[in-house]
Amino acid sequence: MPGPFSDMTETIFADKSVLSEEYQPDEILEREQEIEEYRYALQDVLFGRDPKNVMLYGKAGLGKTAVTRYILDALAEEVKTREQADDLHIHTVNCNGKTLFMVVRRLVNDLLPSHTSDFPKRGLGTGDAFDELYTQLDRVGGTHLFAFDEIDHLSDANTLLYELPWARSNGHLDEARVGVIGISNNYTFRSDLSPKVKDTLMETEISFSPYDATELKTILLDCAEQAFIEGGYDMSAITMTAAMAAQDMGNARQAIDLLRVGAEVTEKREEYCVTDDHIEEARELVQRGRLSELPRPARPDGLAEDGASCFHDALCRN
Repeated sequence: MPGPFSDMTETIFADKSVLSEEYQPDEILEREQEIEEYRYALQDVLFGRDPKNVMLYGKAGLGKTAVTRYILDALAEEVKTREQADDLHIHTVNCNGKTLFMVVRRLVNDLLPSHTSDFPKRGLGTGDAFDELYTQLDRVGGTHLFAFDEIDHLSDANTLLYELPWARSNGHLDEARVGVIGISNNYTFRSDLSPKVKDTLMETEISFSPYDATELKTILLDCAEQAFIEGGYDMSAITMTAAMAAQDMGNARQAIDLLRVGAEVTEKREEYCVTDDHIEEARELVQRGRLSELPRPARPDGLAEDGASCFHDALCRN
């Protein structure tokens, strides 16, 4: 007896992973200026000098994390060819949902030799964790770049963004060089930082603006050419998807998600070309999903969340 999946023999997708949130493209489109600023900011690493600190600002889905991965991967490859460059060590941490102690402990454990026990979860304070971090950094030596994604979600970001950039000047490090990359979805995050931290992070600030419809169309077309079989989409569907996303938040992740849902609608109908109709239906499905995430009416104790924020966040995560 045939199983429930036995008749599923064809698909519109050539490579569906291209439309996933985890996909990292070989080339970053429509962010040439930001890449150029980033490249210039980190060039000192190639010559064995102290790296500059970099701060990235922009709403979710505007390419901050993707550009950072692209730049750091390229830098790591280039360092291998440069005699003047120190060994480069890249550390990336998403700060969302973490305390300062958790972040520093994670960095310590990443640096500890494989035969060594992890830094304890309890019994020691954040100061102890920083002391151990400095010990391990000097033991390893070389240049260390720390990329902190969603740094605005860390309650004590001031301490982290002071300690690491100033570690060498304050006598905590002798051998290692340190640079910090902060990535924030919140444009007002800077106003919460101390004056000394602001001065440090002002070395390079890169702002990511929303994509316009033309830029989103370029990105979506590149995705569609890789993700779908030949003849698997109408150009008008790509144009419509880009226009819808540009009118909303100019968010590339949102645009790609809308295209993916449109393709899934196409498959469900047992059709093999994404059209305007499929994108229209996809938008309705996405909007229904957003509405389902809206909070219930405020309780007497006032504990309801911000409905507008929930509405826009549903498909706009990095």
